[in-house]
Formats: sequence, structure tokens, C-alpha cells
Amino acid sequence: MNKLMFERIISEQINKCFDILCAKAKEYATEDRLHNFKQAAHLQRCTPIQALAGMMAKHTVCVYDMCVSGNNYPQAIWDEKITDSINYLLLLAALLREEERV
Repeated sequence: MNKLMFERIISEQINKCFDILCAKAKEYATEDRLHNFKQAAHLQRCTPIQALAGMMAKHTVCVYDMCVSGNNYPQAIWDEKITDSINYLLLLAALLREEERV
């Protein structure tokens, strides 16, 4: 893969992640963008980071299963799963920053 194509793929992915995070904010968050992880942590008696890790595990397993299955998935399915995985890592970065761990 040449440099231009690689950079285009990365740029498109980053834009897709940003768009999804902004769109989902209306659906999943309050004024506090990390609200759902804090509420999930309260319900599960764990930290928000641990709550996020539990939610992210489902996505990680799905991507792994797709990678090893040998099935041909449509690009749209790959795009959705990859974007979800990246977004969970971005949300983890936000939780860590909020807790001043980074």
C-alpha cells in the first residue's frame, strides 16, 4: 500500500471516529460525556475505567472472532467494529485524563 492511500485510510477512520462520538453524545451522554461509564460503575460497584473495560471487551472479542473466523465480512461491518474499538480507547483516554492518571 502506498503512502497516500494509507494516509487517506487513517484520515477517513479518524473522521469516522470523531463523527460517531459526536453523534452518540446525544444518545448516550448527558452534559458529562462520560456519564454512562460512571453510572455503569455505580451499578456494578467498580470504577468507571473497569466499567468501560467490561463494555469494550465485547467489542474486542467480536473483532477477534471476525479476524480468525475466515469469513468474508462486508467492509461496512469491519468499519463499524474497528470504529467502535477505537472509540472505546478514546473514551478510556478521556476517563484516564479526568482521573489525572495520564
